[in-house]
Amino acid sequence: MNFLDHLKGDKGIWAFVILLALVSFLPVYSASTNLVYVIGNGSTLGHLTKHFVHVFLGFCILYFVHKIPYHYCKFFSKFLMPLVVVLLVYTLFQGTTIGGANASRWIQIPFIGIGFQTSSLAFIVLMIYVARYLSKVEHKEYTFQASFIELWVPVFLVIALVLPANFSTAALMFLMVCMLVFVGNYPIKYLSLIAVIGISSLIMFIALAKAFPNAMPNRVKTWESRMERFFSEDENEDKYQVENSKIAIASGGIHGLGFGKSVQKNFLPQSSSDFIFAIIVEESGLIGGIGILVLYLLLFFRFIVTAHKAPTFFGKLLIIGLGFPIIFQALLNMGVAVELLPTTGQTLPLISAGGTSIWMTCGAIGIILSVTKKEEEVAADLLESEKRNDALKRIIDREIESEEEHKIEVDSNNPLEPILNK
Repeated sequence: MNFLDHLKGDKGIWAFVILLALVSFLPVYSASTNLVYVIGNGSTLGHLTKHFVHVFLGFCILYFVHKIPYHYCKFFSKFLMPLVVVLLVYTLFQGTTIGGANASRWIQIPFIGIGFQTSSLAFIVLMIYVARYLSKVEHKEYTFQASFIELWVPVFLVIALVLPANFSTAALMFLMVCMLVFVGNYPIKYLSLIAVIGISSLIMFIALAKAFPNAMPNRVKTWESRMERFFSEDENEDKYQVENSKIAIASGGIHGLGFGKSVQKNFLPQSSSDFIFAIIVEESGLIGGIGILVLYLLLFFRFIVTAHKAPTFFGKLLIIGLGFPIIFQALLNMGVAVELLPTTGQTLPLISAGGTSIWMTCGAIGIILSVTKKEEEVAADLLESEKRNDALKRIIDREIESEEEHKIEVDSNNPLEPILNK
């Protein structure tokens, strides 16, 4: 049996995901020279090998998850939500700081010493949980009180635990949940009220953090400085990362400087992760940048098509809730690189270096493929059933024709048959 026969689900999604993963190796290898020669961290071959291991493990996760029936997610989400809350609490209060600011985003996996960003897992579990709730009440009448307790309290709890250390991820979570419940036919009047509550809670958190800066871990000062730099018109304002990113993009021109010939990778601190898109454009030019954008848009199109064809409402919500954030995150990353948006720290999915980002993205895509696999299997079963019915009909027709031919032959061989029948 061909290996491709083992890859179930939408072949278009498989193709675009594999292409994006393959594209990642050249820019990651090129950008790793910044870590090696400027920072003095390891070797370029070592960083390339590490990225290969991350991608390989990511595709192992993808393959394993896409084999599991997607409706199992309903069961798992109920038990994973409490686990995610515990992990987020532990992550938030473990005391990691960068430059004096709280940056508690990672935990160390015991025995193997690998860093893991718990908010990425929380994002996936939260979207599955919301999809499960919406599918459960699909044909029921919503009440704000019931939905607030069962749906929004867990959502706000998870977002509140992510917010202090990672505003961009928390904001993306809230936007994507609002998008999903809108698609899930949640009443607009209730959603508007939730938006007001969410924005008011954010304002209150910022006010408390400024009034009592040592009362809780937070990065409010970092958010303020990033917003000030983004909106500032002062030419002397320090925009080190963004300015070098724009220089890299401008240097690339139409055709680029050539793979491995980036200059700005030696100046961009996050050249292999947050600002890898700038390195791609510098080395492959506008053509390469548009090519990456087109791949994500084609993947987005496949998500829309497969969501429309999903066999169940829950499957449709899973594809939207897990697929759309991947595309939105990619657009955020590109927007930051060209200074359309303030710095967020969001990676370029499937391309940026980093284990957690790749693994969680592959896990989400595995669930999406499981939904499309179910649709594919149903179609295959119907086709097989039609083939069996056609084959049975042909056998019956042949039997009838054979009996008629046999009767005609007997009649022709017995001339007394008509007289006997009389």
